[in-house]
Amino acid sequence: RPVTYEGPNGIRALLAGIEAETGWHPFYDGDNPIGLRNFEVAGGISLEPGGQFELSGSPQADLHGTAAELAEHLRVAKKAAAPLDIHFLGLGVTPLWRVDQIPSMPKSRYGIMKPYMERVGTLGTSMMFRSATVQANLDFSSEADMVKKLRVSVALQPVATALFANSPFADGRDTGYLSYRSHIWLNTDEARTGMLPFAFEE
Repeated sequence: RPVTYEGPNGIRALLAGIEAETGWHPFYDGDNPIGLRNFEVAGGISLEPGGQFELSGSPQADLHGTAAELAEHLRVAKKAAAPLDIHFLGLGVTPLWRVDQIPSMPKSRYGIMKPYMERVGTLGTSMMFRSATVQANLDFSSEADMVKKLRVSVALQPVATALFANSPFADGRDTGYLSYRSHIWLNTDEARTGMLPFAFEE
């Protein structure tokens, strides 16, 4: 079942276990730790609305460094999670549970986001509570370099979606999509999702 925040086997306890393993420093929303920061190099862990862990990796020169950092993150997370009987799913969408079955994390901004997402699209709360991903963040050296990278990345988005599609299930059934996560994002908020035709304008 989805993991609650509080309780002896909750996400708060999991964060404490990772803190003990890494020496990273907690940050808070009120009295609740909602993530960990590594002060030595950029990076840390933050909580997404449904308890998803978001690793913000440190800058890396290549994919090999990123892969090693992710592998170490998973090693530490699984070690801290094992005594709590918490397990991880490496999927784009939670395959079983409805949005209303997933406990919300105690992060005040999500109390603002949820009503907004319910107004602007049909699946915005699914994006918040049921989806997860690995994101690549690319730096740029100039405005022209940024434009080139934006155009290439937007053009390649459908290819990347197809290559890494791993979310065919939701609500315990086959959705008919190979990437239900992509379907969710196309029905989240038209003002900030979908393709960007202006990116290809002169």
